[in-house]
Amino acid sequence: MAWTFTTLKSAIQDYTENTETSFVSNLTNIIVQAENRIIKSVELPNFRKNQTGTFTSGNSYLSAPTDYLYPYSLAVLDSDSNYNYLINKDVNFIREAYPASATTGLPKYYAQFDDDTFLVGPTPNSGYTVEIHYFYIPQSITASSDGTSWLGTNATEALLYASLVEAYTFMKGEQDILANYEKTFKEALQRLTLESDGYNRKDAYRSGQRRLNV
Repeated sequence: MAWTFTTLKSAIQDYTENTETSFVSNLTNIIVQAENRIIKSVELPNFRKNQTGTFTSGNSYLSAPTDYLYPYSLAVLDSDSNYNYLINKDVNFIREAYPASATTGLPKYYAQFDDDTFLVGPTPNSGYTVEIHYFYIPQSITASSDGTSWLGTNATEALLYASLVEAYTFMKGEQDILANYEKTFKEALQRLTLESDGYNRKDAYRSGQRRLNV
């Protein structure tokens, strides 16, 4: 059964047998935390998209999209409009490889500098176009205009048990019940992960776009 915001709230109250005002008033936050628990645990191909931007010449930092969650790939278009996929490294690697920001050229590497920013190296020597392919934060079922969401329709078990884990954590409920819900959630998440891993692996290496740490 697919969940709507209304039916999911009712199910959480039924499972927890809790209709206290303080609990019910926090159900929206509980469900949002449950959604975040899922999307931060598995890279779901349904939540991937592209966004095009522009580097600033002489600036080695690039802002991430506002709904950015994880990177899939970054590509720079050179003067001949060829795609040059950057290799994902850590910040220390880039800083050691290019200790002076004056070392400029076509970027070869990128790193997650913080939640909102990428660091690239070498520093762009032109206002290159960059295409960011990334996993994004989907709209919550709590904010959907029709009360539905992809997770509510396609990850029903994971969403329910993630919500129950968050609910029992909020309630400081019985540890044995919480442990059982955590176990069931992990099993549902594992099934979801297997499905998404197969899709991502086939897509990534068929296209040659995925560039992992090497």
